[in-house]
Amino acid sequence: MKTHKDLDVWKLSVDLVTLVYKLTANFPKDEIFGLTNQIRRASVSIPSNIAAGAARNSTKEFIHFLHISLGSQQEIDTQFLIAKNLKYITEEQYIEINLKMETVGKLLNGLIKYLKSK
Repeated sequence: MKTHKDLDVWKLSVDLVTLVYKLTANFPKDEIFGLTNQIRRASVSIPSNIAAGAARNSTKEFIHFLHISLGSQQEIDTQFLIAKNLKYITEEQYIEINLKMETVGKLLNGLIKYLKSK
């Protein structure tokens, strides 16, 4: 690996952040400091922690940061379910974001498993 930017999981997680911002732009304005902010921060945390972990000196540290990214991915999974229940997003939007979140989660788990086997 040259840099974090070479990782498919990092690229896809950046795409996820873009989708998160587009979907949350339509949330009620009174949620700007609530659910909107929480979802956005958790989504940005995913590629940010991948990048921070990749820059560390050891595989163990990198794996630790990947686990943090995985936790953030699970956070937004929960938060978008809440957003769907509150009718801030449609069922179709929920399915779209959920598919992307699942893919990011699978890639994170795969990378963790790969690094642990080295």
